[in-house]
Amino acid sequence: MPERVYTNRYEIVRHLARGGMAEVYLAHDQLLDRRVALKVLFAEFARDPAFVQRFRREAQAAANLNHPNIVAVFDWGEEDGTYFIVMEYVEGRSLREAIQAEGPLYPNLAADLASDIAGALGFAHRSGVVHRDVKPGNILLTPQGQVKVTDFGIARAAGTSEGLTQTGSVMGTATYFSPEQAQGLPVDARSDVYSLGVVLYEMVTAIPPFTGESPISVAYKHVREEPTKPTVVNPDVPVALENIILTAMAKSPEARYASADDMRADLARFRRGEQTTSVPMAAVPVMGADVTVANPRMDTVYDRTAVGTVVPSAAIPTAPRRSAAPFVLALIALLAVLAGLGYLLAKQLSGNSGGGSLVAVGNYVGQTQHDAELLIENAGLKPDSVTEVNEQVDAGKVVSQDPQPGNKVEKGGVVHLKVSAGKGQVKVPDVTGQSLDDAQSQLRDAGLNYKVRQETSDSVDPGKVTRTDPPGNSQVEKGADITLYVSTGKEQVTIPDVSGQDPVTAANTLGAKAISTESVYQASDTVDSGKVIGTNPPAGTSVPKGSKIQLIISSGQEQVRVPNVVGLSRSDATTELQNAGFTVVTRDVTSLDPNNAGRVIAQSPSADSKAAKGSAVTISVGKFGSSSSSSSSTTSTTTFP
Repeated sequence: MPERVYTNRYEIVRHLARGGMAEVYLAHDQLLDRRVALKVLFAEFARDPAFVQRFRREAQAAANLNHPNIVAVFDWGEEDGTYFIVMEYVEGRSLREAIQAEGPLYPNLAADLASDIAGALGFAHRSGVVHRDVKPGNILLTPQGQVKVTDFGIARAAGTSEGLTQTGSVMGTATYFSPEQAQGLPVDARSDVYSLGVVLYEMVTAIPPFTGESPISVAYKHVREEPTKPTVVNPDVPVALENIILTAMAKSPEARYASADDMRADLARFRRGEQTTSVPMAAVPVMGADVTVANPRMDTVYDRTAVGTVVPSAAIPTAPRRSAAPFVLALIALLAVLAGLGYLLAKQLSGNSGGGSLVAVGNYVGQTQHDAELLIENAGLKPDSVTEVNEQVDAGKVVSQDPQPGNKVEKGGVVHLKVSAGKGQVKVPDVTGQSLDDAQSQLRDAGLNYKVRQETSDSVDPGKVTRTDPPGNSQVEKGADITLYVSTGKEQVTIPDVSGQDPVTAANTLGAKAISTESVYQASDTVDSGKVIGTNPPAGTSVPKGSKIQLIISSGQEQVRVPNVVGLSRSDATTELQNAGFTVVTRDVTSLDPNNAGRVIAQSPSADSKAAKGSAVTISVGKFGSSSSSSSSTTSTTTFP
């Protein structure tokens, strides 16, 4: 569609992508002189008045979402019997591409990205818009690192009902479904919270929590199975962040965060190192014949543009309706087979008992205690569970049962279960103050694993253990991971520059850094008396917190003894005074005594007094002459080299 211009404003530049409901183009907005993404609906959808009405309403709703982390919808319109949407053109790559390229993201980066996504979702929810298809492909990352969430409200317009769900089908992406989406139930903002939890899981592990051979099998797992903990997939994931992920992914909406804003607040607490509110609960699988996992559509598509730019496309099936007939027939046949098998099973369980009083015992070994007891009760039997230490079977799972699977017992009878208590409890040794080698040896002897972290300590010597987590003397499961914290010594602080300050101000400045001082005085030709020359060690040096350093204070210019030069010749006196650090001022004074000619007859300051180094000493040198010239004199100044 080269050089076409929509509504005399949007000029097509090039084709970007083809989606399930539209073609996507890079276009030039001639009015505002900017690049935009133009999504043009396929003609078959434009001919459906009901679809167009919903499409218009949802486009308008999305256009009202003015948020820095949401891809903006600028305009929509109609031309030549079809409809188009004008959106912000985002350069960069999708979060999906980033994960594929980089692998697991650093936990702090993942938390920051998830926080921005949650902020966008929270804003949309307060505006009455539920996204319903939160996934890495719908999250764009600009070259500047800004998060942009796309396709708000657009996918919602692509159904034949008011929402995304309809009987037997769900629109969206099965990998990121909430359990209620997978069952075709009504969804609210908490469904987006679940999907964001799945996205965050994938960010820190590089894999989604549930995979399968088909969207149906994946959706089934969202409803019935618990995900592998992120810390099992990637041990570098902090437990606090794992708790946030698992809380967001709780099976029951009531057990999740009440809103995206609540999840964002907990992510902020995690980034600040504070205690989070997340307390993940063990999800209860939905049991019984009333569970229906909806059939996720296979054709949900989100398009990429060229040069790494991602342009969203709403979820609309691409095939004609008649193509669904074989699938429907196969589904009906499958349901019929399942119904027949259920009938035969029921007949077998009741017919062979002569009156329906006997019940076949199922196989519960390897299941969680909760699931096994629930299945036993659903079969009309009573569970009786006891726990025992078992190093081979995970805690909380059934080790053995009595009666054995396949045996029949009277309805209301008891099935005895032995449940693993794990490897048993051991006491964490108290290794505080011990060397790292000794502490590691004790933990190994106790059957515990460990990892080492370093931290500063004002009371524990470097290389010694400051504490453990869990703390010493606490009870933990054998084989548990213990964190050993080892002292690196006192916290280091940097000495600030206090030169030129008065001693009180300087001492306060250093005291704020937990550095104490002692004052020493030193003469200075450049720093006024009473001001700080510097410190020892000098400014910029790192010292342990609580150290004591010298505060060097100027005593002014250095005072030195004035030598006695009276009686010396002019040259000898000048040399001696210069060697002592003085400037020499010479005055020739007429003397009637010929013995004084050329010799110092007086000096000022006087001999053995003290004067500032570098100051002037005046010497009077005799000059023989008559009384008529006795009052005459000449003066010259000589400085020391």
